[in-house]
Amino acid sequence: MTAEAREEPDVPDVPAADAPDATAGTETSEATPPIELTEAALEALLFVAEKPLTRREIAALAGTDRATVDARLGDLEVSLRDRGIRLLIDGDRVELATAAEGGALVARYVGADAVRLSPASLETLAIVAYRQPVTKGAVERIRGVDSDYTMRTLLHRRFIVELGRSEAPGRPFLYGTGFEFLERFGLTSLDEMPPLDVDVAARLAEEGGEPITEPLFPSDDSGNGAGATPERDG
Repeated sequence: MTAEAREEPDVPDVPAADAPDATAGTETSEATPPIELTEAALEALLFVAEKPLTRREIAALAGTDRATVDARLGDLEVSLRDRGIRLLIDGDRVELATAAEGGALVARYVGADAVRLSPASLETLAIVAYRQPVTKGAVERIRGVDSDYTMRTLLHRRFIVELGRSEAPGRPFLYGTGFEFLERFGLTSLDEMPPLDVDVAARLAEEGGEPITEPLFPSDDSGNGAGATPERDG
């Protein structure tokens, strides 16, 4: 059969509205596809993260829902209980940290055992930990001394962090503990802090209470106690 004799098949006309869209599927292909949030993937993500991640951030990165994130975090927390890494949980934020059991060896390697807290810093840190969120003014009223220098030192060392501002006149900053606090004292969450003595708790509950004369966290020789160079207040 010659080319001239060959007939083209009839092709029905397709209305413009029904014609295939050349751009169809473009949005889907450009969207970030979801990634299965396995326990191993979550551990790897937290390992490389340079800062604590919120559950919302993890859900957005994996393209999954909050319930899945919560479930995987629970699985990971259980898996890490007998290992050298722990899952730290501070409200909505999570982070990996070394286990307290390996603290002495890790401290010897990184030289962290040289960083010690004075009795003034321990006292201030204890007040912030148990009263958070708390203003510097409230801390000073409880201690009975100016605590500006000590608060700035704790902020610099990331033991405490700014949480926002109070609604009180002047809108002073509110402070709370950071992840460095959990790591230093071997805690995985604030719920693990030891209960306070009734009398001490009552004193902390009153901003204008008597100044604290004894540290709430006693000093020791593990690097958590007073250092060789005492810090000053004010």
